[in-house]
Amino acid sequence: MPLTFNTFWSALTTPLTEQWQDLTQNWIAFNDFIEEFIYYYPLFMAYIWMFGAIIFYFRYEWSQRGNSENLPELGDYPPVSILIPCYNEADNIRETIDVLLQQKYPNIEIIAINDGSKDNTLAILLELAQQHPQLRVVNLHTNQGKAMGLRTAALLANSELLICIDGDALLAPEAVAWMVKPFLTNPGVGAITGNPRIRNRSTLLGRIQVGEFSAIVGMIKRAQRTYGRVFTVSGVIAAFRKSALHDVGYWSNDMITEDIDISWKLQLAGWSILYEPNALCWVLMPETLQGLWKQRVRWAQGGSEVLLRYFRALFRWSSHSMWPLYIECLISIIWSFLMLLSLLCGAVELFTEPTTESLHDLSPSWTSMLLSLTCLIQFGVSLAIDSRYEYLTGGTARYYYWMIWYPIVYWLINIGTTIVGTVRAIRKKRGQRAIWVTVDRGLRKK
Repeated sequence: MPLTFNTFWSALTTPLTEQWQDLTQNWIAFNDFIEEFIYYYPLFMAYIWMFGAIIFYFRYEWSQRGNSENLPELGDYPPVSILIPCYNEADNIRETIDVLLQQKYPNIEIIAINDGSKDNTLAILLELAQQHPQLRVVNLHTNQGKAMGLRTAALLANSELLICIDGDALLAPEAVAWMVKPFLTNPGVGAITGNPRIRNRSTLLGRIQVGEFSAIVGMIKRAQRTYGRVFTVSGVIAAFRKSALHDVGYWSNDMITEDIDISWKLQLAGWSILYEPNALCWVLMPETLQGLWKQRVRWAQGGSEVLLRYFRALFRWSSHSMWPLYIECLISIIWSFLMLLSLLCGAVELFTEPTTESLHDLSPSWTSMLLSLTCLIQFGVSLAIDSRYEYLTGGTARYYYWMIWYPIVYWLINIGTTIVGTVRAIRKKRGQRAIWVTVDRGLRKK
């Protein structure tokens, strides 16, 4: 066969064409995998959380009669110090301390730390200290950050058991007794996280957060405790063994979320963290999109900072129990970035090639319907478990309707906050002090 230009060009380009086809097919296969991961990861984790929460419920909650108003039986009542770090809490701190004084526990002291407040928080605290001998006031002249405030109060506390709450939190009268019980029966417990409940429910965001703290936060904590480790104690209500805090060097001053950081420090050191759903604490949450965005960016940044800070520590075999938790958190961050990429690609395709096929992709499919059904099942299961802790508000069933907005409102917010928070964590310089900022405490009726 004579050699011509066409045969020569064909022989030269055929391998390149085949490689390009192979590359295209591999990209299509990878893209299909990413789409399946985006859909099935939250579906898979929803059932993991539900399964773990149900196990926790039947192991620890099913046998308890009545509701959390019942006090646990304690063989001993050791002294307890309640620490309240305050920054510009003039509108809330009086109510918080008044409620604390109603605790059904015989041996408590209250230490309030004024951390450089710019309002009259200090004056109110000093006034209350004159009226109530259980209250001690510590004044930090400049804003040192919540971690430093907690560290200072912990070192000054007279008790081995410490309970930390925020300056706007209302602690249920039975909460201290419920949080003391696990410390008495298990010397390996370093911390206990309580059960925060939403106080302000006047807006759509407030009502959705009622369901979120039950269907998402409460369920995940139950599941994580079932599987062995807890990602974080609740910053608004948590109890600590002072010797455990001393063992790990107390709270870190350069971590934006001191609650996540101390949780990892304790567990990496071998201490256990338990979840006590009977320890109720009524808190204020943001009810504006701006306030919610700032709060969730802070949470996301704090989680990413912890993943970066303790990456090397996880290589120790003694830390192997934290591996599943670390991997799950890392995958959830990757999922958010891939979800954003998928949304951007879908938007570009829709506006550049508005074909019938692309429009069909936006219509409900069996995967989206399965995901929606799973969300409703998850919300139903969690609200059923948590309903006994909403005795002051008439139960959680009436908030089930509002949870249909959760995937629309919160998934988009969580994707954005996770990405922004992760980027900020990567860019942050180690050792940079984390100080107080003004937070959105919601819209309350006067």
